[in-house]
Amino acid sequence: MSIIEKAPAKINLGLDIVGKLEDGYHELSMIMVSVDLNDYVTLSEIEGSDIIVESNNYRMPLNDKNDVFKAAQLVRERFSIKKGLLISLDKSIPICAGLGGGSTDAAAVIRGLNQLWQLNLTNEEMFTIGFEVGTDVPYCIEGGCAHVSGRGEVVRPLEETISSWVVLVKPDFGISTRTVFRDVDCQTISRVDIQALERAILSKNYGDMIEYMGNSLEDVTIARKPLIQKIKDRMLKCGADVALMTGSGPTVFALCNTEKKADRVVNSMKGFCKEVYKVRTL
Repeated sequence: MSIIEKAPAKINLGLDIVGKLEDGYHELSMIMVSVDLNDYVTLSEIEGSDIIVESNNYRMPLNDKNDVFKAAQLVRERFSIKKGLLISLDKSIPICAGLGGGSTDAAAVIRGLNQLWQLNLTNEEMFTIGFEVGTDVPYCIEGGCAHVSGRGEVVRPLEETISSWVVLVKPDFGISTRTVFRDVDCQTISRVDIQALERAILSKNYGDMIEYMGNSLEDVTIARKPLIQKIKDRMLKCGADVALMTGSGPTVFALCNTEKKADRVVNSMKGFCKEVYKVRTL
């Protein structure tokens, strides 16, 4: 028997660094939304007791450094399952891009194993397992549009959804999330009004939503990689309603309220960066 799970990418409409906790993690307040750029994760039982990971992307580690391996291992250990497992990753989401590719794949593994092995886990129980893999995994288990807080473990779905065209531009380099957070200075970092952003989303006020969107981590990442600011500026010049870095970067996304506007941004950016995607919010 095999289970296939879709694993959508995410973008951060808002990311605020609230402060630093005693355990070294940063307290976050974020609005995340899924977009229809998807990986697909296939889970199959196999003979023996090994966990085997395979992927169409040669850059993926296929051992315990991969979050999908960690997620599968955690579930097996938690429920004393000895069965062998083959995990096949069909990757479309860029790696080290700020789009949550590793986290959404791990979340898909947890959701899929919940079905494959009939574990009957609640979302909250899956959140707990997911958080041991990574701070974005609990959100990726839920997906959709949600407010995420704490260290990433508190996920509150928002009733209203965002309907917009999204243009994603991934520069030809990656960013280490760990090193970005290491360089965050909570005293000087730019702040984002997440409460105002949430109110705008819930009231379906697109103009206010655009006004309150922001990402505290841009301060750190753009200082390292000024090309990110150039991408933002070019998108806005081409008519994007807003352009913002997602997560710790380096991917920049633009929201456009019409497909015609999104196409104009795509055509302009294709000659500027190799990886350009036109998608929709989910």
